[in-house]
Amino acid sequence: MKLVVFGANGATGRQVTAQAVAEGHTVTAVTRHPEDFPLSHPLLRVTGADVLDPAAVEGCVAGQEAVISALGVPFGRQPVTVYSQGLTHITQAMTKHGVRRLVCVTSTVLFGVPAPGETYFFRKVLEPLIARTVGRTVYDDMRRMERIVQDSEHAWTVVRPAGLFDAEAVSGYTVATSRLPGRFTSRADLADALLREATGDAHLRAFVDVRTSQGVPSLLDVIRKEAFGSRK
Repeated sequence: MKLVVFGANGATGRQVTAQAVAEGHTVTAVTRHPEDFPLSHPLLRVTGADVLDPAAVEGCVAGQEAVISALGVPFGRQPVTVYSQGLTHITQAMTKHGVRRLVCVTSTVLFGVPAPGETYFFRKVLEPLIARTVGRTVYDDMRRMERIVQDSEHAWTVVRPAGLFDAEAVSGYTVATSRLPGRFTSRADLADALLREATGDAHLRAFVDVRTSQGVPSLLDVIRKEAFGSRK
């Protein structure tokens, strides 16, 4: 299958790209800095483009069979528009070139319901602090992006992982169309879920949670490493 991955040079984007070419898919990896992209493969084409440039996005989407967006930006105080503007350009390019399948990443926070079975401190203090203060600008733009995707006529799926962490391999992760219990999603599992969605039709026009239960780190470790400055 011909896949294009936006945000390919992020931690999740690299995993998606590596897993896709290993399965025999032809991949166009899109990044603003192609010279820094660490992967190479006969089935891989690395393209320099910015999702904020509609003409560049159009050139990447043309001729593809499915689009995966693994866009991600760090938390900060400045307004964020990468998600909403990027997906505006991506969906417009898909419409122009007749590309049907779209899969993208946001966050489990956007389910808008408390995490099942969680502690009072996590539900009432920690998660609201991250969602409404530390990560507010990111989550606000993710919501705008989801509305853009949802209003499109494409065969879309939005994958909403929990706290991201690195793992060596794909595990027996859980997928559902409602918020799942647990705090973490490995990037390997997230990448596999994105690839399964992009190459199939299991959850068309749906929001999907992905949760890892094996080999998860402690909450403190994830906060230290991920919350303040990591990219998807």
